[in-house]
Amino acid sequence: MKSKILNRVMVAVVISGVLLFGMNIPSSARQQPQQEQQQKDEKKQQKQQRKQEKKQQDQQQQQVQQQQKQQRQQENQQRAQQRQQQNQQQKQERQPRRAQQQSQRARLPQQRQQQLIEQQQRRMTRYRQHLDQQQRAANHQNARLQQQKRMAQYRFQQQYLLRLRQQQLRIRNNRNHNYNRDPYFYTASNYRYNRGGSYYETNEYGANLLRQSLNNGYQEGYNTGRADRQDRWASNYEDTFAYQDANYGYNGNYLDQDDYNYYFREGFRRGYEDGYESRNQYGRYSNGRYSLLGAILSQILGLEPLR
Repeated sequence: MKSKILNRVMVAVVISGVLLFGMNIPSSARQQPQQEQQQKDEKKQQKQQRKQEKKQQDQQQQQVQQQQKQQRQQENQQRAQQRQQQNQQQKQERQPRRAQQQSQRARLPQQRQQQLIEQQQRRMTRYRQHLDQQQRAANHQNARLQQQKRMAQYRFQQQYLLRLRQQQLRIRNNRNHNYNRDPYFYTASNYRYNRGGSYYETNEYGANLLRQSLNNGYQEGYNTGRADRQDRWASNYEDTFAYQDANYGYNGNYLDQDDYNYYFREGFRRGYEDGYESRNQYGRYSNGRYSLLGAILSQILGLEPLR
């Protein structure tokens, strides 16, 4: 009897062990394929990630190469323009040097020198008053730009006004100008130019300021046009404060303000068009500044040596 019971117990134990072993085998079998699949997925993701990183590196390298190519093209173009500009300037400077040498031999009479000095002093008084008036006009223009949300143009105008204020301080600090040592006031005129159908005469120092007014106008016009383009604003150079003011770079010396303003605006209009259209039709960029091409400058100014 006892042996039968013992046999039954042993049989039950054996059957339980077989059942447990049979249950464990499928579980292990299921886990192993899942791990292998997970490893495959991870390898696939790593491969895709490496492929994506290589693609990004190739794109960045292509962009760098393209930028370098564009930079080389721009540098070559600028060098060609500089060589052309230098050749034109050299041709233009030969004749002015001879005219300047002739004018320096003929010193103006004392009476004429005194007339020029008195004219200059009246000019400076008027110009100081004008600068004070322009400050009020600038404040009004600033408010209008902020209302129109033309932030690029607003930032440029703030810079322009800062330069005007610095210019104003220099003029106020230069009240004791030594006219007797300034060659403009004792050098005879050796050029004439036509503005509005009338001829005006000046010497080399006045002619240099006329050239400067054109280049100053072009520089300010280019930056103003670029600002309007950034603001997606309609092209209208006459509506800008810098064009209406037209006094940056003028210190009251050598020329009437009307003359300086006229040629500043001639340069400004061309600079604005180039800046708005992002081109260099009338000028070029060199040494951190925009300036008119020599041929364009000479055409606008039309200086004629006096004989």
